[in-house]
Amino acid sequence: MPTVSDKDRKMTETTGEPAGDGSPYRGDQGRLARLAVFWALAILLFYGCVSLYRTLSPAFGGALAKPFTASLKSIPVLGLPLNPALLITAVVLVGAWYGLYRWQQTPKVADLLIETEAELRKVTWPTIPEAVNSSIVVIVCVIFLMAFLAGADWLLGRWTTLILTGGNG
Repeated sequence: MPTVSDKDRKMTETTGEPAGDGSPYRGDQGRLARLAVFWALAILLFYGCVSLYRTLSPAFGGALAKPFTASLKSIPVLGLPLNPALLITAVVLVGAWYGLYRWQQTPKVADLLIETEAELRKVTWPTIPEAVNSSIVVIVCVIFLMAFLAGADWLLGRWTTLILTGGNG
């Protein structure tokens, strides 16, 4: 009797059939989770590359900040200086985005994101009034706890001052 592997069972349960491009996933499967993760990490990578650019520009005595040509000192629409630091940063950014895309397509990561989105679709989300009421309860509790801790801190500070200084502080 032939056995069905976990991968085949998962593919049958979640997708029905493999996609035509050789991928075991349909294009819309886990799409929102994959998009959210990709763009969140892509923004972090962009921020990291901006930091890299700012680090490279003054490096090597400012040699990486000098424009390639005197006639074209900056990119016309963007106003960014066209220099080696920008070129290095752009190559790193494009490579990092490509690596992120490829990493996200690995079966383990893709399965995690697909399963995450499937679980989120099962969640019963609160209505707006329920969310507002719950938020009010949380805010009131936080304010009460803040007042209690501030009062306890003040009272314990006064007692400690009284004990350590004999009331002269």
